[in-house]
Amino acid sequence: MKKIFNKDKMVDKAIAAEEELKEKPKMSKQRFGVIAVLSVVFLAFQIYIGAVKPLDAKISIPVHLCLALAITFLYKPLAEKFKNKWLWIIDFALIIGLAITVFYFITNNNRLLYRIMMVDPMLPIDLFCAYFLLVAIMEAVRRTLGMNLYLFILVFIAYAFLGQHLSGPLQYAGMTWKQFGEMLTMTQDGILGTPLGVSVDTLFYFLLFGAFFAKCGGGQVLIDLGMKLSDKTVGGPAKAAVISSALMGMISGSAVANVTSTGVFTIPLMKKAGYTPEEAGAIESVSSTGGQIMPPIMGVGAFIMAEMIGVSYTRIALAALIPALAYYLSEFMLVHFLAKKRKLQNKGIPELKYTCAPVIPRLYQLIPILALVVLIFMGESLTRAALIGTVLAIVVSMFSPETKMNLSRFTDSMMDGIRQAAGIAIPTGACGIMIGIVVRSGFANKLTSIIAVVGQSNLLVALLIAMFGCLILGMALPTVAAYLIANVLFCPTIVKLGIPVLPANMFIFYFGVIAQITPPVCLASFTAAGIAEGNSWQTGWKAFIYAFVSFLVPYVFVYQPAILLVGSVTSIVTTTILMAIGVTYLAGGVSGYFFITLNHTWEKVLMFVIAVLIISPERITTMIGIVAAIAVGASLFSKAKKEKNEAYSLNG
Repeated sequence: MKKIFNKDKMVDKAIAAEEELKEKPKMSKQRFGVIAVLSVVFLAFQIYIGAVKPLDAKISIPVHLCLALAITFLYKPLAEKFKNKWLWIIDFALIIGLAITVFYFITNNNRLLYRIMMVDPMLPIDLFCAYFLLVAIMEAVRRTLGMNLYLFILVFIAYAFLGQHLSGPLQYAGMTWKQFGEMLTMTQDGILGTPLGVSVDTLFYFLLFGAFFAKCGGGQVLIDLGMKLSDKTVGGPAKAAVISSALMGMISGSAVANVTSTGVFTIPLMKKAGYTPEEAGAIESVSSTGGQIMPPIMGVGAFIMAEMIGVSYTRIALAALIPALAYYLSEFMLVHFLAKKRKLQNKGIPELKYTCAPVIPRLYQLIPILALVVLIFMGESLTRAALIGTVLAIVVSMFSPETKMNLSRFTDSMMDGIRQAAGIAIPTGACGIMIGIVVRSGFANKLTSIIAVVGQSNLLVALLIAMFGCLILGMALPTVAAYLIANVLFCPTIVKLGIPVLPANMFIFYFGVIAQITPPVCLASFTAAGIAEGNSWQTGWKAFIYAFVSFLVPYVFVYQPAILLVGSVTSIVTTTILMAIGVTYLAGGVSGYFFITLNHTWEKVLMFVIAVLIISPERITTMIGIVAAIAVGASLFSKAKKEKNEAYSLNG
């Protein structure tokens, strides 16, 4: 008897994977209680400043950061890592220091508010709190984000103090330790700057919404909906991965979280359908990574982008819509072509049937996300929209015994959302250190001048330099951190070369996201490979190839901003249609199938060239690409029809 796909077992695996991802240690009741109390305080503070009475940023930002750091130290204590209870002394000292820092910012608010930069002296308590926050953030980075970001920051700190000893364009006057401390906490470019302000004012509430929405059943409905939509089509499991990851990605905005939540369902089904473990892992990782560029919520970097460039988040979400759809269309066509090439049929095969409770009766659980989208596009503030969405998620959960919100579920949702918020506050605060150094030293202006000299003769070369820089940053740093640093280092250059601010920011943001599936560091691909039990390295390279369209789309931002809904309706529609045709031909070249199997390398290269010609901004190249696409497409269709007739004659 054939074994039916067992959802319950896969749910168990999903829960295990989620727990591993969240790195929640087994803790004592006392530590859990302290974290729960701090989480309640954190939640109450954020609700107060978000819905009752806003506080001055010089209070709200440091309090937010200190609470996030305290929760992080309790989730990741040194005593547990090194199996030495005496190390709790260090964590207790850090938490006491954070409490002193909060007290300092609250009691000195008026003095700090009217303080004149570079004129008023730095008091000993000012310097103590500045350097204590530096040490606390660096330690939190080391514990939660690994050594890449930690060492990256150390290099910048070394440059801050030793830059005057360098020669050439990198030399600058240098900083004293007092000037450095002032930069850290007294300026908008330091730890307590704009990025961390976005975490306080916006990101916290959306991460809280995502946690409650998932816990109240909405996340599972999105997964089940995506799985059922492709249940009976050619290559159904792979298409289910694309659709469910796109739907889930709208609220998660995290590639690895998306892989663990949807991949445990889709990857085993893809393997049963005939995809290799490496192919299944690559398809899932590419689909999951797209969640960071999928409106309406996208990755948290989009919220920061809106604040950094001074436009509404609604404008960012709308601009990202067509590129995101192009990304998923490319992936959808790729898996379709692979299934046709392999003759992978799943209709009527029990092993490939996804079983779950009926989806339609549960669609009401999507009311919170729909309400959130409507509120955002009606012009409601992001904070208020997220809070209303969270309340709706709790209310909607009450209609089903399986999802009904009780004290335990509420506590889990709250602590999960706040843990995620703390996880975002740390890299955004840490990036403030690097941003402050880059701005104060003039390094960004020097880099801009160097790249601008190159770009004056060839814009494409300047964009390639920026692309590789963003990819390197994205490989080494979390997406948020990569975007923030790239924004300071590369955006001014691209804008100076005549590119509008929005396309320039979208360009660097996309490449920071793509780095998540770019070898040698591609965490999303490695996570998917682990679930698929495939070779991690091969999975990473397959994902890189499958996502190749994402390396072309950002250049369209620059040369054809109509794809970002900038320009006339005619140009937007024309660009969108050309993009759809181009990515379809690109998918055919990558998969090696277009009506028939493409057995020769030159055929695949030809498909790729046609795609590039169609997508390229020059009218003459686009026309050549369209003509070539019609000719090649007609030829391949004719061959496919001929082969089908011959096969029918032989069988007849």
